Amino acid sequence: MLDAETGQLTDETDRDHLIVYDRVDGTYVNAETGAPAPGIADPLFQWSGVLADPLWWRSVLNTLVFAVASVSLEVILGVAIALALDAGFRARGLLRAAVLIPWAIPTVVSAKMWGWMYHDSFGVLNDILLGLGLISEGLAWTADPHLAMAAVVFVDVWKTTPFLALLVLAALQMLPGECYEAARVDGVPPLTVFFRVTLPLIKPALMVAIIFRTLDALRIFDLIYVLTANTEATMTMSVYARQELIDFQNVGAGSAASTLLFFVIALATVLYLMAGRVRLGAD
Repeated sequence: MLDAETGQLTDETDRDHLIVYDRVDGTYVNAETGAPAPGIADPLFQWSGVLADPLWWRSVLNTLVFAVASVSLEVILGVAIALALDAGFRARGLLRAAVLIPWAIPTVVSAKMWGWMYHDSFGVLNDILLGLGLISEGLAWTADPHLAMAAVVFVDVWKTTPFLALLVLAALQMLPGECYEAARVDGVPPLTVFFRVTLPLIKPALMVAIIFRTLDALRIFDLIYVLTANTEATMTMSVYARQELIDFQNVGAGSAASTLLFFVIALATVLYLMAGRVRLGAD
């Protein structure tokens, strides 16, 4: 019981049984002594439990596959779209605004929209493919373990490529025109101009865009959770942590998984920065 004046526990038994959650260690501790609460696993047990779980390593692999596939496609398509939008043509401003529409739509709305289009019975995607004769029956795009990851990557690329294209376009518009004029006078092929002139000049901006997109891809949650929920074929580290915290009420394991996700993101950022410095230094 609590004392009305001091607000402290008056019963020794209450003190012994009042426990609080330690966000740093991912454990429960006694509120009075700070010692680990009886019957609650220690931090090392929580970490070792997560690392020994095959589903955790499956989620790590899924996250890396998703990040590599998604970011790689977005870089290629984003640079191509930025180069196209940088050219001079009528209604260029209108087209630039239209390209940003997928990125402006909230992720949950995009996921639900694509979930309807992916539906195996009444989805428009299967209807189109059946009409073209490319498939003989409707495909369960988000339920089939062999198709789910590709379906999720496609939606993510559709949604976030405009963001990367916008950053690259901003870098392209700041490039000096003298370089291109000299290359045109010398008769340098366009492909050579891109790899020898354009790409080195936009590399710093492109590296920043890649880092931002990689961080987003590594902590992806909402898109995958709405499209495929807790399916093992697409379970990422964020979805795994949510499952431990919410579905299983395993706070210690969920905290350990979240901390491991933080370390993975930090490591990826450091590696990207180191790679960028080495390449820029070599150039």
